[in-house]
Amino acid sequence: MSPGEDNITRISIEPEKQSLLEHHAEKHFTAGEIVRDIIIGVSDGLTVPFALAAGLSGANASSSIILTAGIAEVAAGAISMGLGGYLAAKSEADHYAREVKREQEEIKTIPETEAAEVAEMLSDYGVEPREYSPVVNALRKNPQAWVDFMMRFELGLEKPEPKRALQSAFTIAIAYVLGGFIPLFPYIFIPQAVDAVVASVVITLLSLFIFGYGKGHFTGSRPFKSAFETAFIGAVASAAAFCLAKVVQL
Repeated sequence: MSPGEDNITRISIEPEKQSLLEHHAEKHFTAGEIVRDIIIGVSDGLTVPFALAAGLSGANASSSIILTAGIAEVAAGAISMGLGGYLAAKSEADHYAREVKREQEEIKTIPETEAAEVAEMLSDYGVEPREYSPVVNALRKNPQAWVDFMMRFELGLEKPEPKRALQSAFTIAIAYVLGGFIPLFPYIFIPQAVDAVVASVVITLLSLFIFGYGKGHFTGSRPFKSAFETAFIGAVASAAAFCLAKVVQL
């Protein structure tokens, strides 16, 4: 085959590869960070106000007092949880930025060492020297790609989304509010706390079970196991708060 024919063959392959990529739909779940924030917000929102309401019910407080205290807790909890999510995401972004600057400095000051690290990483995957040498040389010609490669494969860091901190804060806070009002809902319509707590237990445990099932489905664990675990944790928390309130009253 002549060089010209070889070039024609190489060029004709590229559209075929592009077509394969276009028709191949990846089925991986990629919304992990958002789901994690929702799980954090809803699980705490369901459990903490639930335990608070159960504890106050055990102390023979009226439904109006429990509802007022519960709403205050949901508001404070949403702000606290949202702020925590913001600070965590912001710290992650700051850490990534610091490591990027460090890698940029290292490929300028000690390029041979960094190139050796690339070669070592590729050899760990079974790539032979004659195979990874062109890759190392190509990365050395593209500093930005080199830095990205080192961040991902040497440090195991993914570049955070620019709006990740605010997105995390709002997602956790809203999820906390939505989860927090579920155990308080019966106290709006049932004036007797003794009766309201029974309805709250039934509604909240059912919600925890459904939430746990969904959590297990999205995270890849066994849905029913996750559902029972989540409901059990909520039940233990509320029972502990209720019993503690009764003990304090004695």
